[in-house]
Amino acid sequence: MWCWPSQVKMHNAQCKMVGRSLVAFFILNCTFALLAGCALFAPREEVRYPVATVEGLTALLSQREAAIQTMKGLFSAKVRGGILPIASRVEGALYYRRPDAMRLRGFTAIGSELFEFVQTGKQFTLRLPTMRRVLSGNPSDMGEMGKLARPFQLSVWAMGGVLGTGTIAKGETAVLVEDGERYRLEVSGPSPNGVQRVRRQLWFERQTWLVVRDDRLTESGAVEATIQYEDFRTIGGAEALATASEGRLVRPFKISLVDGKGQGSVEMTFHEMIPNQPMTATDLPQF
Repeated sequence: MWCWPSQVKMHNAQCKMVGRSLVAFFILNCTFALLAGCALFAPREEVRYPVATVEGLTALLSQREAAIQTMKGLFSAKVRGGILPIASRVEGALYYRRPDAMRLRGFTAIGSELFEFVQTGKQFTLRLPTMRRVLSGNPSDMGEMGKLARPFQLSVWAMGGVLGTGTIAKGETAVLVEDGERYRLEVSGPSPNGVQRVRRQLWFERQTWLVVRDDRLTESGAVEATIQYEDFRTIGGAEALATASEGRLVRPFKISLVDGKGQGSVEMTFHEMIPNQPMTATDLPQF
């Protein structure tokens, strides 16, 4: 096919234009690739956590305790290892009034009552309808309860993360330790011989300062029970009392407890928590 000279010149110009476009496209892609590579291998910015102190965390625990005046809750519990000789699955109800009145009720899946445990600072009563037994006494001496004393003592400890009752008591001291992405507060108190020993270890999530784990220790320093808290949610709505640091009332809806003495474990899942509502004598009897 014959082409006029003018057509040949036009064809050559078009080829040069296409070639320049391809070169420009190639350079542009290389530039983007280099920029992406720089971003990929750029040093990651270090996460900065709020600086915690013993005084700050101690005050925060006290604020979270004061934020709960009363509490009503519904939960399910899975019990493993025979820690509770009554049943392996329990549907439960919690009633609490500050500072130290608590009532726990347990039911089977079909609604039959398994137990009722009521405790204040100076008195406890345990009613077991299936065994036709009623036990009572001082919480500091649950000897009459025998094997039943252990699970209910562990239950009271486990509820501390929900009720905010795990504060630093008078006569106790604390030391703060940085432990990876958590702060660990080691709480010591006087032993029978007068020597200060570590009684508890509280793990705080470093970003939110929420308590995610609570270890209870024996006099020898062995772990008596490990309690872990998960699935934190805001409760109470707009009318709830707010903690000073968070501006909201946050509580864990999942509690996992492992008995350090090897007697088993309990996993509790809350379905509902209602804070700071009026409590009647039917909800929580007075002693």
